[in-house]
Amino acid sequence: MSDSTIEVEVDHHGEHESTGIEHRKLGMWVFLSSEFLFFGALISNYLLYGGRDFDSVVPRDIYDIPFTSFSSFVLLMSSLTMVLSHDALARDDQHQARTWLFATAALGTVFLGGQVFEFTEFIEVYGMTLTTNPASSSFYLLTGFHGVHVAIGVLMLFSLFGISLRRGRLSERQGLNLELVGLYWHFVDIIWIVIFTLVYLLSAS
Repeated sequence: MSDSTIEVEVDHHGEHESTGIEHRKLGMWVFLSSEFLFFGALISNYLLYGGRDFDSVVPRDIYDIPFTSFSSFVLLMSSLTMVLSHDALARDDQHQARTWLFATAALGTVFLGGQVFEFTEFIEVYGMTLTTNPASSSFYLLTGFHGVHVAIGVLMLFSLFGISLRRGRLSERQGLNLELVGLYWHFVDIIWIVIFTLVYLLSAS
């Protein structure tokens, strides 16, 4: 059996038989589809309660739109740096791939810091906690759930950065990992665009 035949068989073994898509990539798409349903339920829950009036403070009355807009811009810029990192790895420019990978993780960390600051201000200054009313509960559950996803993404990004530093380069297998993390990261960013539009901009208008 020739080497080329063996290579084809190995490559095919890593693909889903009916779709021709690599197993891990297919698994990531399935996972993101399920997460989309979770976010859809949480967004619907907020839309149900967020516009109602309660005797206590509600989120739409205390939003700091300029601050949240800046945080949103930071997160969206991280999608650009993620694309640049993947493009650099495709060109086998390991230094640039590592640099943009770190930049993506750093921007995600800044976004998380902004979310922690926002939550702290809402609780300490305005007294709006998770149990204040249904509107506040739905707000914290939705944005907090998204924040957890961003934190997981940041951990994955820093892990890949550490692998790159330790081994000196990202291999082809690790390159696919970068592609999978990139899919996850873009999903998180897209979900935030929806949240920012429906929960912040439209609710505050």
